[in-house]
Amino acid sequence: MDALTFLRNDHESVLGMLESLERGRGTGEAEVKARGDLVTSLVMAESQHEAIEEQFFWPAVRRALPDGDNLADRAVSQEDSAKELLQQLEDFGAGSREFEEALDRFIPAARAHIEFEQSQVWPRLSEAQSPAELEQLGDKMQAAKKFAPTRPHPNTPSNPATLKSAGLLAAVLDKVRDFVGGRRAHQPPTPPPT
Repeated sequence: MDALTFLRNDHESVLGMLESLERGRGTGEAEVKARGDLVTSLVMAESQHEAIEEQFFWPAVRRALPDGDNLADRAVSQEDSAKELLQQLEDFGAGSREFEEALDRFIPAARAHIEFEQSQVWPRLSEAQSPAELEQLGDKMQAAKKFAPTRPHPNTPSNPATLKSAGLLAAVLDKVRDFVGGRRAHQPPTPPPT
């Protein structure tokens, strides 16, 4: 699967979760629990997605495009802000005022980030790289997903070398915590290729 298809599949999954979260704001116990479970899935999906982008996609953008550093810096800055909000969603209980405020900030920020990637970065990268290069990048990203962190880790530097070493350790610890705490059941399914 090429890199842009891989990312598009992740984006579609995240956008679906965001739409569900916007619609489902009930206050009953079952609705609040379902909302919390969906946010856990969102946090896991976004944490993996951002870690993979920072390890592989943004370095490719930096290498392939003349203004790749500027594009990648802008995107990584957006992702760092998103990690802070994802951490707040992890810290505050579903249904709390703080949780809802963090979610209200996260949803439009996530949509803006996806729009930035898809409209400003992807077309240019697809012109700058061959289909074979995008396929190779997609294969690396798909393989890395199994080993990506499932929690935001906002204090971990967003550079590829750190993420490939410390990020791997964080991912192992995340997966152990997910298994022990029952959080693993909320791991979003990997979307099929489109």
